[in-house]
Amino acid sequence: MLFNSLEFLIFLLFIFIVFHCLKNNESKKGVLVIGSLFFYGWWKLEYVPIIIGSILVNYLFASGILRKRMSGDNIKNILVLGIIFNLFLLGVFKYTDFFIATVNDISGSQFAALGIALPLAISFFTFQQIAYLSDVATGKVSRVKLLDYFLFVSFFPQLIAGPIVHHSEMMPQFKKVFKKPKVELNLMIGLSIFVIGLAKKILFADNLAPYADYVFDAAEAGVQITFFKAWSGALAYSLQLYFDFSGYSDMAIGIARMFGIKLPLNFYSPYKATSIIDFWKRWHMTLSRFLRDYLYIPLGGSRKGISHKYLNIVITMLLGGLWHGAGWTFVIWGALHGVYISINHVFRSFTRNMSIPLIISRPLGIFVTFTMVLIGWVIFRSESISSAMIILHGMSGLNGVLIPNMILQLIMPFIPWLSEIGIEVVHGDPGIAIIEFLFIFSGLTIVMMLPNVYEMFWRYQPTIHTNEIPKQFSEEKILLPIRKTLIWRPLAITALFYALVLTMTILVGIGIESPFLYFQF
Repeated sequence: MLFNSLEFLIFLLFIFIVFHCLKNNESKKGVLVIGSLFFYGWWKLEYVPIIIGSILVNYLFASGILRKRMSGDNIKNILVLGIIFNLFLLGVFKYTDFFIATVNDISGSQFAALGIALPLAISFFTFQQIAYLSDVATGKVSRVKLLDYFLFVSFFPQLIAGPIVHHSEMMPQFKKVFKKPKVELNLMIGLSIFVIGLAKKILFADNLAPYADYVFDAAEAGVQITFFKAWSGALAYSLQLYFDFSGYSDMAIGIARMFGIKLPLNFYSPYKATSIIDFWKRWHMTLSRFLRDYLYIPLGGSRKGISHKYLNIVITMLLGGLWHGAGWTFVIWGALHGVYISINHVFRSFTRNMSIPLIISRPLGIFVTFTMVLIGWVIFRSESISSAMIILHGMSGLNGVLIPNMILQLIMPFIPWLSEIGIEVVHGDPGIAIIEFLFIFSGLTIVMMLPNVYEMFWRYQPTIHTNEIPKQFSEEKILLPIRKTLIWRPLAITALFYALVLTMTILVGIGIESPFLYFQF
C-alpha cells in the first residue's frame, strides 16, 4: 500500500475517522497499532510475524535491561545480546546472499544464493529498536507499556522509510497529544504537507525516473555514455532521489500530523549545503543522528586523536553505506562520503582564520558540494562498479562529447563561424530531449531556490526538535518574492491552492504503481 495509491487514501480516511470518533486514549493507540499492522501486512502478509516477533523480543530485552539496571546488576551482557539479535535478524534477511556472492567471488566457489526476501522496512525498525535498547541501558527510558512500544515501532506514517525516531520524541506525545487534539488545525497542516510530498513524488520523481533509468541501464549493458547524456542521467537521478525520499518524508510528517503527532525533520534543503558536513546535517537527518550517536561516538569519536577521528568517520560512513544496501557500490559510496567528510574537516582547519566574502564562498561551496554529492549518487545508483565507471568517464568527457540536438539547433547559425576558428560540429546526440532538460532545470530551480516544508510551515512547528537545525539554517534569507507567497497560512486561498495541487497529482499519478526508492534499502 503506497502513500501515492488510491488504496492508501481510502485506508487513511477510514483510520482518521475511526481514530477521531474514539474518546479513550488507549483505544486510539490500539486503532493506530491495528491499522499500522494492517498497512504493513498489505505488502506481504508473511512479513507481519517478523515485525511482531521483533517488537516482542526487543520489548523483553528492554524490560530485562530495565530490571537489571534498577536492581544494580550488570546490564552489558543482555544489552549486547539484544543488539546481536537485531543485527543477526537484519543480517540474515539483508546480507546473506551478498555474503555468499562475496565468498564465491573471492574463493571461486559456486554456493547457490538462498534468495531470501527482504522484509519491508527491516533496516528502519531494526535501527530504531537498537537505539531504544541503548537508551534503556543508559537510563534515558523508564518503563514503557507494551501498547505504547508497539505503536512507537509500528506507527505507519514512519514505519516503512523513516524518519528514524527516538522514544523521547514519541512516547510523551502518545500520552498527551491524543487527549487534547487540535483536530481542524492539525488536519489542515498535515494534509497540506502531505500534498506537497505527494506532488514531489508524482509530478517530479516519477517523471525524472525514466531519464535516469535509461542512462544507468545503458551503462550496465556496456554502452559508452557520452558527456551530456552522462550528466543528464546523473542529474536526473539526484533529483529523482531527492523528490522521492523527501516527498516520502513530507508525506510521513503530514500523515502523522493529521493524528496530532509530530515527527522529526528529515530533510532541510540538502542540495543547498555549502559543504559535505553541512550536507549530512540536512540529508536524512535522523539517520545522520543515529550514526553519530550510536556508532561514531561509541567508536571513540574524536576523543582519541585526529587520526582515530578520521578513521572513525570513514568506518561510520562505510557502515552507513552498507546499511543502505547489500552491494559493493553502497560500501564504496559510504566510504567515499567518509573520505569527503574527513577532507572537509581538514580543509576547515586550514581555512578557519580566512575571511572569504559570503557572496563568493556560499555559491562556490554549494557548487563544489553538489558536484561531489552527484558523483557519489552515480556510484550509489549503479548496479555495478563497472557501470558506475562508464558514467563517471562519460561525465569527465572520456567517452566523447556529442552536442545534444536541442543545443545544436540553437548554435546552428554559429556553426560556420565555429568552423573558421577550428571547431567542427559534426553531429548531435538525439538522446536528450527538451522535456528532459525542462524537468531537470525546473527540479534544480525548486530545490535550490524555493523554501522547504519547515520554512513554509515554521509558524506552526511542523516537526519536533527544531533546535536540531543549526542556527545558520534558520537565518537563511528569503531571496525571492515567490518564497514569501509560499509561506503557509490557514486561509481560503491556501486551501484552494492545495486542493488544486492534490487534484492534479491524483489525475496524473494515482493508480500508477510507483514504489518509493528507499523501500529497497
